[in-house]
Amino acid sequence: MIVGTSDGIGLALTRRLLADGWRVVGVSRSPGRIEHAGYQHVQCDVASDGYVDRLTGICADLGVVDLCVYCAGIGEGFDPEDLTAEGRVFAVNLAGAVSTVQVVGASMVAQGVGHFVGLSSMADRLVSGASPSYSASKAGLSSYLRSLAFALRPAGVYVTNIRFGFVDTKMAKSPIKPMMISADQAAGVVLRCLKRRPIQVSYPKRMAWLVAMFGWLGTLRVLFGRVSFGRAS
Repeated sequence: MIVGTSDGIGLALTRRLLADGWRVVGVSRSPGRIEHAGYQHVQCDVASDGYVDRLTGICADLGVVDLCVYCAGIGEGFDPEDLTAEGRVFAVNLAGAVSTVQVVGASMVAQGVGHFVGLSSMADRLVSGASPSYSASKAGLSSYLRSLAFALRPAGVYVTNIRFGFVDTKMAKSPIKPMMISADQAAGVVLRCLKRRPIQVSYPKRMAWLVAMFGWLGTLRVLFGRVSFGRAS
């Protein structure tokens, strides 16, 4: 099951899995874009009131879900005059993933095997005035998935958190996008994780180091109000 298949990494990953012989159920709020004998599309919004019930029905029909990858995600620039988008970002990026675990994770625990993968972001380390809801929702997702990995492992279920930097999708809205990778490259990272089943992967690694440095600078800004590397006047 791939949640968030309408475009970007989710679409690229679905195509790669189908090419490798997987049977895939895709879930997204947009109509399906793939025609394949091994693909079934379900149009549903992860932030809707009926998402959990719809997902429960899908799992009941499938019987066994070996893999679930949560790719759904949105990001909005901060507008102090209109804060209505803030809640929507948390609903999709974090609450939707938790709802998916509630249903699919429970199914995997019942069958005693499974792998849940969530696509987070290196923005989880940043203090961002440009998009606080995105950074915070991804920080929550990363923390939840890392902890969930330890909680579900005794039940035979693996959980992996993947932190990407800039990926060439509609989510990459920054004017500066260092070390950006393609959606297909990102899909390749996910596929490699299916073999090793690590708790967390950050890719590209050099980008992770850069973000970690900026994360520390952001922490200093919070603690001291500003960061200055020049001589005091």
